[in-house]
Amino acid sequence: MTGFTASWLTLREPADAAARATDLLPPLRAALRPGPLVICDVGSGTGSMARWLAPRLPVPQHWILCDSDPGLLAHAHAPAPFQTHVGDLGTVDLEGASLVTASALLDILTFAELDGLAAAVTAAGIPALLTLSVVGRVRLTPPDPLDADLGAAFDDHQRRGGLLGPGAVAAAIEVFGRRHAVVRTRPSPWILGPAHALLAAEWLRGWVAAAVEQRPDLAPAAAGYLARRLADGFDAEIEHADILAVPGSAA
Repeated sequence: MTGFTASWLTLREPADAAARATDLLPPLRAALRPGPLVICDVGSGTGSMARWLAPRLPVPQHWILCDSDPGLLAHAHAPAPFQTHVGDLGTVDLEGASLVTASALLDILTFAELDGLAAAVTAAGIPALLTLSVVGRVRLTPPDPLDADLGAAFDDHQRRGGLLGPGAVAAAIEVFGRRHAVVRTRPSPWILGPAHALLAAEWLRGWVAAAVEQRPDLAPAAAGYLARRLADGFDAEIEHADILAVPGSAA
């Protein structure tokens, strides 16, 4: 599901943890059924969501880490009991689950996949905490004239093949809302300064490469842009949004 490498997930984990919207936790706790929790984390990678959320839910928990990449699941670890499941979104079984979670997943789904997830979650009558979906807004300091063209090309690249890309949050609000879930959204931006130089550089390389793949005409200017940014340093704010969807039966 993720399409990420273990090294990239490790590099980004501290920024993800700092960005997630903690003010969604009180309504999440209120929506959970009493007793031990069974939490299904879709697109789990190595389990970063479990490592972040498990200590913030002080009740007994069992996690099911679901990912299509067995290599990532081989590196999985969590501060709570867990099992792993290799499979795509269509193989996730929510019977007996208390909560569905995901991180950096929605924007790499199609509308049909997201709609299917919303249908399964609401049919099960359980909440979903879906974090760190990109929304298509990036601010780099100092600014550069090429920022806007690269950003637009990157967003188009994310939409390739019918993927939701930066439209994922709006689509999630629609599909959960249509099924009468209570949907809350909060911003969860990455704020990358000098202390995050390695992550920022790796993110920039990927951002520029995707933009150039989408628009090869940008390649000559993008090469100089990337070299300047990496040599001179930069700060970045990469906006994301977190979503808590609570079906009417659990609200």
